[in-house]
Amino acid sequence: MIDLELDCKGMNCPMPIVELTKAARSIGPGKRIEVTATDLAFKPDVEAWARRMGHSIEDFQEEDTVQRAIILLAN
Repeated sequence: MIDLELDCKGMNCPMPIVELTKAARSIGPGKRIEVTATDLAFKPDVEAWARRMGHSIEDFQEEDTVQRAIILLAN
């Protein structure tokens, strides 16, 4: 189950990660966020962010220019 959908399409680095960080703080641990983005740096950025913060990327998909990540926030 997705607890929050975050649309970051059209945002450039570092804004998708800035918005994701805000969202993660607002909904709290153990929740799932689905993020969509078009920034070319999103995949390596979200992987590094999740690793640094202790969160898990449960799914990552790319279709054309849109990238989608489902992130499980750490407890």
